[in-house]
Order: sequence, then C-alpha cells, then structure tokens
Amino acid sequence: MTAELVRGQNHPLDRSRVELRIAAGVPVVAGMTLGDERGGLPGAEAVVHPGAPRRPGVEVPDRAAAEHRLTVDLDALPAAVHRVSVLLALAARSGAPATFGAAPAPSVRLTAVDGTGLAGYTVTGLTAETAVVAVELYRRQGAWKVRAVGQGYSGGLAALLHDQGLARAAEVAAEVEAAAAPDPAQEIPAPAPVGTSAPVGTSAAGAPAAAGPVDYRHPKRRSTPAPGPTPPAPAPSGAPAADGPPPPVAGDAAGWSMEERLYNQIWGMFEDLARSVAAYRSASDFAASRLEQELDEVLADPRNRLGTAADVARATARDRHATLLTQARAALDRDLAQLTAESEVVEPALPPAFARWDNPVWQGPHVPLERPMALRLGDLHLPEVLDLRIPMLVRLPLERGLWIDSGPDSVVRGAEPGPEREFGRRELGSALTDGPPDAAEIRRLALEAAVAIAARLLAVHPAGEFAVQVIDPGGTAAQALAPLVETGFLPGPPVPGAKGVAPVLEGLIRRVDLVQMAMRSRAADALPPDLDTAEQLLIVHDFPHGFDDRAVTMLRYLADEGPAAGVHLMMVADRAQAQEFGPVLDPLWRSLLRITPVPDAHLADPWVGHAWTYEPALAPKGSQVVRQVLTRLAEARRAAARTEPAGPPLPPTH
Repeated sequence: MTAELVRGQNHPLDRSRVELRIAAGVPVVAGMTLGDERGGLPGAEAVVHPGAPRRPGVEVPDRAAAEHRLTVDLDALPAAVHRVSVLLALAARSGAPATFGAAPAPSVRLTAVDGTGLAGYTVTGLTAETAVVAVELYRRQGAWKVRAVGQGYSGGLAALLHDQGLARAAEVAAEVEAAAAPDPAQEIPAPAPVGTSAPVGTSAAGAPAAAGPVDYRHPKRRSTPAPGPTPPAPAPSGAPAADGPPPPVAGDAAGWSMEERLYNQIWGMFEDLARSVAAYRSASDFAASRLEQELDEVLADPRNRLGTAADVARATARDRHATLLTQARAALDRDLAQLTAESEVVEPALPPAFARWDNPVWQGPHVPLERPMALRLGDLHLPEVLDLRIPMLVRLPLERGLWIDSGPDSVVRGAEPGPEREFGRRELGSALTDGPPDAAEIRRLALEAAVAIAARLLAVHPAGEFAVQVIDPGGTAAQALAPLVETGFLPGPPVPGAKGVAPVLEGLIRRVDLVQMAMRSRAADALPPDLDTAEQLLIVHDFPHGFDDRAVTMLRYLADEGPAAGVHLMMVADRAQAQEFGPVLDPLWRSLLRITPVPDAHLADPWVGHAWTYEPALAPKGSQVVRQVLTRLAEARRAAARTEPAGPPLPPTH
C-alpha cells in the first residue's frame, strides 16, 4: 500500500531500484542532485538535469514536461552519495504560470519498477517559489529512506543549488534552463490556477501580487480540488484523522538492533524538526518581505499615500501577510503534532544510555553486557517549539572530549527574561535560584553536570570496563564528587594542589603510549599486568589552577591521542580564566565539544544551521537518582568481580 507522506515525514525503502513519477499539470524541469553525507554538492557533476540526464544510478528526462518519470538504482550510486534530492523548476514558457502558487500542486509518486506504489507526496503550500526540492532519498546507517521535503525557492534553481552548497550555482542553473528550453512548436497553454474564486490581483508593476488560495489539506484527504478558499474543518484536538498517517512506533527506523533503530529514529526526528522549522522561518521571512514590498509600492506614488484607497491597500497587504503567516504556522503545527506524538512513544522506550534521569528505566538494577552505541548528553529545542525536546546523543566511545563551561557566559544568550529562558529554567530540574544564576551557582551546576555524565558513563558500560579519575587542584569539588567517592568509583578525594596534577596526567599518558604500542604491534598480551585497560574518563576541574606549561602540554596530548586509546577528557572550566595561556590552548578548545550547565543556544545542526538551545541532562530537583544508580552499580560490580576475576579487553581502535 502506498504511504501518503506529509512534509517532513519519512518512509523506509525496501528495494534499491525505484521510479519517481511526477505529475505537475504544467511544464516543469525535473532533475536530481547527488549530495554527500552532509547534503552538499561537490561540483556541477552532482547535478543531473536535461543537459546531463544520466549519472551512475540515476536518469532524468531530457526536456520539460507536465509529467515525468525518473529512475534511481540505489545500489549503483557512488559510495560518496548519501542524499538524492529530486528538484522541480517551472519551465520558461509563454503563458505558463510564473510561480508554483499559481499552478496545480505537483505530486511525486515513488514506485517499484513494476509500478507497485511505495510512497506519495503532494507538494502543497507553495506561493512565490519557482523551484522546489520535492522529495529526497537519503542513506543512513546503510539503509535508504524517502522524505517529503517540499522546500521551495523564490530565487529559482540558482537559489536552490546555492543552498545545497554548489559553488557555481548560477552558471549551472543557467545551463539547466538552456538545456530545457522548449521548442516553440511544442508549447502548450497553461491551465487556469486551481481553486481560485476571484481573479488574481496585480501589483503596481503589473506582476502577480497574490496567487489563488492554496489547498493545505493532507494529500490523502484531498480528492478533486474544491472551488473557493474555505478549508475543511480541522479534526478535534488530539484526535488523529482516520485516514491520516499511521500512529508512530518506537524503533521505526533502520537498524540491526532496537538500540540502533531508536538512535536512527531520534536523529531522523532531529532532522525533521530542523527542516520543518526552516520551512516555517523561510515562509515567515517571505511574508514579511512581501508585506514590505507591497507597502513600498503603495507609498511609491505620493498621490496614493493618503486617502481611503491607500488605507484599503495597506489593510489588504497586512491581511495577506497575516494569511501567509497563518498558513505557514498551520503547516508547522501539523509537522509538530506528528513529531510530538512520535516523541511521546519514543521517550519511554529509550534504554538507559538514551534516557533522561527521570525515566523509570533508571529505577531498577542495570548491569549492561556490552557498551551502548551512544550516550545522551542533554536535550535540544528551538524557540518556535519550546515543549518539544530532542535528545542530544553522541556516539560511544567518545571521539571528542567535553568542555563544560563553568563561566558566567554560559548563561542563555540574551539575559533578558523571555519564554525560551523561562522554559529552560523551568525544565532544567536543578536547584536554580529565583533570579539569574550567579557565578558560584554556575560553577556548582557545571560540576553537577560532570558528575551526572560520569555516572551515566559508568552505568552504561559493562562491569570493570570504565573508570573515572579527577584532577581538582583547588580542592573545591569534594561535595559534588561525594557520590563517586562513597560508592568506590573514586578511591578518595582528589589530591589538591599541583602535586595532584602531574601524577595523574603522567599515568594516563603512560597508559595511552602503552596501548598505542600494543595496538600497532598487535601484542595486547604484552601489556604490563598492573595496567588498567578499562576506558578512562579524566575530569579536570577548575582549570587552569595548578597547571604549569608542562601540565598544559600533557593535557593537550591526552585530548589529541587519548580517545583512540580509551582515555577521554572532560574539562570543567571557565574559558575566560584560561586566557593567560593565550593561543596555545586554542587547539584544545577546538577539539572539545562545548556544553553548558544551564540552557544555552550555541549548538548548530548539520542540515540548516539552526541555533539550538541545549539543556544539560541533570537529575530532577531533589532527586537522589544519580547516587542510587551508583550505589546499585557498585554492588553489582563487586558481585561481578567475585565471579569474573578476568580483566576487560583493550578498548577498540577508531
């Protein structure tokens, strides 16, 4: 049965050879772009268009038409291709619609080579766009999926290709348009706009000022277009439509295990939310620029600045702006409803490594048999969607160290009160004061976050395969480290002063050197018997206090060479206080992933570059869950040590 997709929704593909059948109702140019793992285009050869219709694994038509059939053989694509974007652009023909908003909504049907339907998507909600990325086929963890995109560009093919990172976007767009230039003898008249109940208005310059009403109904619920702009009545809140998308299922993603499927599903939700909000922001920006342009046209003629006609023109422009914003928000709300429903079934199903501290999975005994594939460091959200949080997962073993910023600059950017900041303070769950956190509170929260991450790492690794060491020259971390000390994961409070720095660093460097030599020579059995082969997490608190130039050099060495040998670095430090070392520390900071103890909008996604607000994974206020987990874990590991005295294997190479 064909899956009817809405914008942002994805669907797995169970076969490698597929066809994309496009019906636009007006002549369009159909093509594809072959993107890398980040969606970028390496060059003009990654654009498949009428002038170059064949590339390994793909073929597109060589002319503009109202209907197209594109073929894709996923197994034949080069290994570097991770994303195949299907693009449509209006053909430059006399009498043809100037924008997609004045034309019937194009539809894409993904089928097997025998015609069996796999997925379908009708691109609705377009207005002034002349080019659009309709759908994309993308590869993740070796499996292919199709996603309904519907991202339009009023700047045409040049803007579309530039957005995908093509250096010669304008030149390639001109080549595509030239290759698709029609034969005048074959031109066909464009049909009238669908769903219009009144003539399309024009601006003072004679260009179309507004397309006819756009049908925003779900493609599966729409049959023949109904005249008039009145949309169907929405379903009651919280009641899914009977013929809408199927209810979400936890683990509905490609993967060999439930853990891998959940990991891929979370990343898919992250990307879906990023793209949905990007479409909403783009539509909002277009509405604002269109309002400004129409108001400028009203005021351009001094004779129109006053009087009833000017007031009517301004009111009409503002009403049109409000209508566009309402339509954009409605489309975003539909995407958010689907993602929220998915989050509600995914969050309770997460394993401990992915789960929040308030998840019941932490209340029972947990003795893992193998290391998980990823770890939750916190949550991410956007200002448009304050109550929908996406887990922030990082792969294990940690390829980059962590830097928990304990300086006052880690407070949410823009210190004035606002909904985003209040949401972060409300949901953080830690003992924040009523006012803005001061420097001492931020330092306390930073160390609390470090202990929570260390406890999570200890809990998700098999017994004896992970250990923690701490450097605290100032001796100010004793209270926060008490759960680790009392449960035996630290032999005692860290040695204060400079004498507590060099021995720890030297011991870890010796471990890194020995493990590297053993790996290069394939002689793991030759390691000294006193060497602890468990992965190590080094927490450095209150840097640079107690560090001289030699200690800083050793720290940089561990940051660079440690991860491959199973030694991971977590700094709890104020960047401003480390300025005395100058640029010598810049490579260290760049090699670490910066997170904050309070909500902060400093992380960007790899797709559209949104600034996401990060919230740390701290235990709820007043909860003893971290101490309880460490206590149960210590008991389980003591029991395991009595029955399994053998040491753990060497950490894997990266």
